[in-house]
Amino acid sequence: GAALTLEGAAALPGAEVLERLVTAERGLTRPEADRRRAAGGANAVRSHHAGLAAVALRQVRSPLLALLAATAAVSFAVGQRTDAAVIAVILSVSVGLGIVNEYRAEQAAQALHETMRHVVVVRRDGVAATCDVTELVPGDVVELGLGSVVPADVRLLRTDRLSSDESMLTGESVARVKDAAPVAAGTPVTDADSCALMGTVVVSGTGLAVVVATGARAVFGRIALGLGERHGETEFQAGLRHFSGLLARIALVLSAGILVINLVLARPFIDAVLFSLAIAVGITPQLLPAVVTASLATGAKRLAAHRVLVKRLVCIEDLGNIELLLTDKTGTLTDGHITYRAALAPDGTPDDAVRALAMWCNEASTATDGTVVAANPLDAALHAASGRAPAPGTVVDRLAFDHERRLSSALVDGIGPQRLLVVKGAPEQVLARCPAAPAQAAATLDALLHDGERVVAVATRALPGRDRVGAGDESELELAGFVAFVDAPKASAGPSVQRLLELGITTRVVTGDHPVVAQHVLAALGIAGGGSITGVELDALDDAALTARLADTVVFARVSPEQKARIVRAYRGTGIDVAYLGDGVNDALALHAADVGISVDDASEVARDAADVVLLEKDLAVLADGVLEGRRTFANTIKYVLMGTSSNFGNMFSAAAASAFLPFLPMLPSQILLNNLLYDASQLAIPTDRVDQEQTARPQHWDLHAIERFMLFFGPISSMFDFITFAVLLKVLRAGASEFHSGWFVESLATQTLVLFVIRTRRVPFWRSSPGRLLTVGALGVVVVGAALPFSPLSKELGFTPLPLRFFVVLGAMVVSYLLLVETAKRRFF
Repeated sequence: GAALTLEGAAALPGAEVLERLVTAERGLTRPEADRRRAAGGANAVRSHHAGLAAVALRQVRSPLLALLAATAAVSFAVGQRTDAAVIAVILSVSVGLGIVNEYRAEQAAQALHETMRHVVVVRRDGVAATCDVTELVPGDVVELGLGSVVPADVRLLRTDRLSSDESMLTGESVARVKDAAPVAAGTPVTDADSCALMGTVVVSGTGLAVVVATGARAVFGRIALGLGERHGETEFQAGLRHFSGLLARIALVLSAGILVINLVLARPFIDAVLFSLAIAVGITPQLLPAVVTASLATGAKRLAAHRVLVKRLVCIEDLGNIELLLTDKTGTLTDGHITYRAALAPDGTPDDAVRALAMWCNEASTATDGTVVAANPLDAALHAASGRAPAPGTVVDRLAFDHERRLSSALVDGIGPQRLLVVKGAPEQVLARCPAAPAQAAATLDALLHDGERVVAVATRALPGRDRVGAGDESELELAGFVAFVDAPKASAGPSVQRLLELGITTRVVTGDHPVVAQHVLAALGIAGGGSITGVELDALDDAALTARLADTVVFARVSPEQKARIVRAYRGTGIDVAYLGDGVNDALALHAADVGISVDDASEVARDAADVVLLEKDLAVLADGVLEGRRTFANTIKYVLMGTSSNFGNMFSAAAASAFLPFLPMLPSQILLNNLLYDASQLAIPTDRVDQEQTARPQHWDLHAIERFMLFFGPISSMFDFITFAVLLKVLRAGASEFHSGWFVESLATQTLVLFVIRTRRVPFWRSSPGRLLTVGALGVVVVGAALPFSPLSKELGFTPLPLRFFVVLGAMVVSYLLLVETAKRRFF
């Protein structure tokens, strides 16, 4: 069986393929499926595993760290062993902290991936059951239906008007009609209509197929492995990259300048190189990746608690940035519990015969566990209300529903004197095919729609002696009547839409339903005003005309999948960040086109695949929680960026300036690195910090210009207090090299760590805005450790000496003055 390729299977009759794969139409037995999976592995292209080695490699790949490690090794070789050992320990702890934090974030991402599950209907021991896609093996027999993603490379055994969208593999936008008949030997698999390829989507009809190739052995699997998992760069990632580039340029200029100054002053070469490299490391916040990933992982955990799953951690930031939500109506703005209300004749009188006719072309069925299975919720509601189609009569042929025709049909024998075509679908599509519809029909339909009811129309046509029907037969129909359904507005939807509006997010409805029904629901939720555009009107508008209509349109109705994606692109073209919430096969294109694609846990597979974010409840309140969490995560990340740039820049500038006039290095390379490590350790609690309400009230974006201004505004204030410290140490305390190093180490660590409490909020710190408990303990703890180091047993090895008590009195006064000055400057800056 293993030797059979998909190309080979495509050219063989179905029965022979089953024989070669040692299976049958009733499927494999469970023990045999387990045995094959143990031998061949899971049906997955790749799994998301948190790899400790890969994380460690990413952390040590920094060229700056490598250069520093090399220089430390040289200094060890030339006899400066204590310095070299201290630097090695500090580097190890710094890298270790980064590894621990990033690995924890990777584990959070892995946990999120493991909650995402795709199921498929497979025959095992002759019984159809659902199983996880990853459990499929060659020889499994699977059932395919509208909206299902083909779970592996399969050879079709039976088809009923099956067609699939293969655009993801072939680039061909037109769906390909499939057939179980063998193709000519040597036909490429992408052209073989007797096969369906992993990852393609069934857009109409049904089929039965046998699995030939799984996982990385499938066509899509090989392509995916070749590409790797390269996602497009998000706005947040781009901002992070530009910011890192800015710091790298500043570090390069400063460290090169310092090296030149120290060499001109005839300082020892190895000391000068180590000092300038330590300055470069000091100004680059090495733990930025760790803080960002920790922030995102914390955000992901909080979102999961709010019943929101994020498929990629960086999407959390994008979720916080959305300004417009395009959403379907059913289940989001309405209860989603569609119930059958009545069957009516064209004149509006009750007529149960219309319901009986509608049941013939109903595509719902009852599963073995008693649940109703249907791609269309209206079909499910009708089936639940009616049970099975009434006898006598048999369906001779069917035309399944698709999103272009918006109709489903059945050719039925035995319910009249001759074979009858029964057509059910969108009222305007059916009425357009009824040349002699009764005059009262339009008034009946209008009344139903204005009451907010979902409506399908039913019509018939006699087709004596016919065995097959095509879309062309759905014409010259006679209207039988209407079937009405109720889907009440959701009680929580009005407040949720209002809450989103308060967050700066407007909501627009994109629906396959009638515009009048959508407007009725919006009015019931208190969203009045604004017009609607239908799919037909949309096609008549060019891009400029559509853009002009966007501002005053609240409903896009009766739109096709391509039109939904076009609406998303039109809004994005105006510079707005767009989220699209959808759960159907027909939403996949729009989900891909949006800045953030949002789906729900019970959505079609193709919608969940296309989405960045999955809601475990189809509720806008859950989405509002997600947006808030995204903004909170972004706000905390920016805190670290602003903190790191302003205080690091100030301290390193002070070090650079001091090295020009002092007879010794202002701080030893190992002390700069230790200072940086302790400071960064205090910042690791930032992801847990509280965020002020005004920081989450509106979408926030990276603003590199504002970060530069912040750095150039607050950096010099930090430097000014460093120079005051230098004066106190040299003029008042008459400090030598060791005392100077100790004093400046304690002062710079205290000021740059404690200023966090001022910079983390635009309010008055502590009084109007309290920091998180973990952050407070971490920051104060680091300052205490820094002040204690000159008195510790490690003091001599680190190049420190105990400081007099009066220094700490002066230090206390300086820290308070510094924080008050920054608080005053902060008000002016913002």
